[in-house]
Amino acid sequence: MLRQFHSLPGLIAALLVMLLAISGAILSVDPALERLHSTSTAAGQLSVGQLDGRVADHFPGVEQIQRTASGTVIVYYRQDGRSGAEKVDPLTGQGLAPYEPSGFSRWVKDLHRSLFLGTPGHGVSGVGAMFMLILSVSGALLLARRLGGWRNLLRPLRGTFSQRWHAEVGRLALLGLLLSAVSGLYMSGTTFGLIADGTQNEPAFPTHISAGPALPVASLPALQAVDLNDLRELVYPSADNPQDVFSLRTAQGDGYVDPVNGDLLSYQAHDAMRNLYELIYQLHTGEGLWWLGLPLGLCALCVPLMSVTGILLWWRRRKADAKIQHNSPAHCADSVILVGSENNSTWGFAKTLHDALHQAGHRVHSAALNEWKADYHGAQRILILTATHGDGDAPASASQFLTQLSQVGLTPGQPFAVLGLGDRQFAQFCQYAHQVQQAMEQAGGSPLLGLETVNRQSPQEFARWGAALGDVLGHELTLVHRPSHPRTQQLVLTECIAYGEQVNAPTHVLRFKAAGALPSFQAGDLVGIVPPGSAVPRFYSLASSAEDGVLEICVRKHEGGVCSQFLHGLSIGATIEAFIQPNPQFRPASGTHPVILIGAGTGIGPLAGFIRNNKARHPMHLYWGGRNPASDFLYEPELNRYLADRRLTALRAVFSQVQDRSYVQDRLISDALALRHLIEKGAQVLVCGSREMAKGVMQALDEVLAPLNLSVISLKAQGRYREDVY
Repeated sequence: MLRQFHSLPGLIAALLVMLLAISGAILSVDPALERLHSTSTAAGQLSVGQLDGRVADHFPGVEQIQRTASGTVIVYYRQDGRSGAEKVDPLTGQGLAPYEPSGFSRWVKDLHRSLFLGTPGHGVSGVGAMFMLILSVSGALLLARRLGGWRNLLRPLRGTFSQRWHAEVGRLALLGLLLSAVSGLYMSGTTFGLIADGTQNEPAFPTHISAGPALPVASLPALQAVDLNDLRELVYPSADNPQDVFSLRTAQGDGYVDPVNGDLLSYQAHDAMRNLYELIYQLHTGEGLWWLGLPLGLCALCVPLMSVTGILLWWRRRKADAKIQHNSPAHCADSVILVGSENNSTWGFAKTLHDALHQAGHRVHSAALNEWKADYHGAQRILILTATHGDGDAPASASQFLTQLSQVGLTPGQPFAVLGLGDRQFAQFCQYAHQVQQAMEQAGGSPLLGLETVNRQSPQEFARWGAALGDVLGHELTLVHRPSHPRTQQLVLTECIAYGEQVNAPTHVLRFKAAGALPSFQAGDLVGIVPPGSAVPRFYSLASSAEDGVLEICVRKHEGGVCSQFLHGLSIGATIEAFIQPNPQFRPASGTHPVILIGAGTGIGPLAGFIRNNKARHPMHLYWGGRNPASDFLYEPELNRYLADRRLTALRAVFSQVQDRSYVQDRLISDALALRHLIEKGAQVLVCGSREMAKGVMQALDEVLAPLNLSVISLKAQGRYREDVY
């Protein structure tokens, strides 16, 4: 609901909000430019009376004196039948340059305030400010929910380019946009009289003034008592009207001045509403607060970028919204699929499952988890596919599920299975799926399968879960999920280094080049390879960066592995179709802190790439496990070179098929003191390899970290523990 509340106003008002933001950003420069050319920076304790006397020496036909918020003094005068306006030096009263208001600024101001539509346009601008406020508040709530609460609002963001930049820019501009939106809405309210601004309390024109000759303007007591810095405007009496008076506006109040004796008449001090209006006017326009206007303008310039990225995100969610066909009513379905999704990507997996079950002859009903009902009594199974949002929270389409389950309940013994989808880089990987599994068991459900998870939308892991579900159902269930991917590029195999034949674990280091320029990538990113005859790409971690001139991967041949067998069968000069999927969360952080690299088997690929690119020689410690040093010590020559040139600080290699067999987690525990020392120095941990290896590494490191009152979960929360597991 919150996401729709955020998206809908943005889509409706995108052009209006962008127009107001861009014009506001242009206007925000005016106070700084005016301040730069201000003529009143050294006015000191000069009074208005003193200024009037000095101005009179140079401009005998003065009609009005204004002082702008930036301190510029402007004299309006009439001389030889002509009207003029001049910027003056307040210390001398001498003219400096003709005053000519910018026609462009006036045009932009009319556009910003009313869209050149007069009073109706003011209303439209007010609606734009209201939309901006709605977007800012709902965006802040979404960001806090994504990051796991307000206390985490400054944490690093994860996601695609559009997701990260939309949220990152929004976070930087949030306070400025809130201030502009609230102040703009307030000013729109005062324009239409919905909010009192204090300007209604104008002083009454004096009914009696003194008779006699007027005193010299410089000697009028009321003007001598007003500091120039408080002056807003002084309008002189008409020369041909002996009953006219000076009209005086100041920062504290307004009134009239008797030209004969210099008394202040009908003075009306500004009330609280007037002071509030002037403060909000300053905050909105930056007039008098040029140092605030510039950052507000920069915040406004963020709006077009957020609008474009926001529309892209909305369009991608719309495209990802699976159109479920053959969706049976809930009360007559034998299989119910319930979906918890934040960005609709989980619905694609649900559609694949729905179609496969339908083709197998099942009556299937698919719905969001929030649509949990009590009429699933005829269902033979309930299948739940759910993502996790933020710090272990429910995704948008499942936000009410646990509450509804507790209220509506579940048929005792109801068979169910839960599949969690997430990203292992997050500390609370698939945490909400665990909550759903526990809640279903507590409600009396009977698990068909144990809780399974899918990392980074892996089609292979999803297919394995489908096969296990098919075994339970008593028939084959093939789940071939085809997520959209970028256009592929042809790459040519130029080098192949073979390992592992003697231990029945053939592994090849493959290096490819492109016919033209290689795409941009870094070690730790993923390459998606589409094997012939398959529409589903397989992903491999890159062991090189584009700067190395080759695309390098480390691939072990698996029995029945479609892509690994294809890659192992390539000869030099053969081509593949591939595309790059950035993986910015799996790479060493910038800075001089130590890096602990942990891997096993082909997981050494990206770790070797990190070491190769460690040209600054920051401390890097590699823990790696293989089978036998004689046959599958992957990258051994390169690692020895990196040790020699200090790109690699220390190498701890262990092997499982030798006399003193050992695994990488065993070496971690034996090196506990050294590891604790590195962690205390701010070390980051990067783990790459199989899921089982990663699980053992987590358990070993939890044991190592316990004396420091730390754990892998706490390191993940700090962004210091990252995984690439498969």
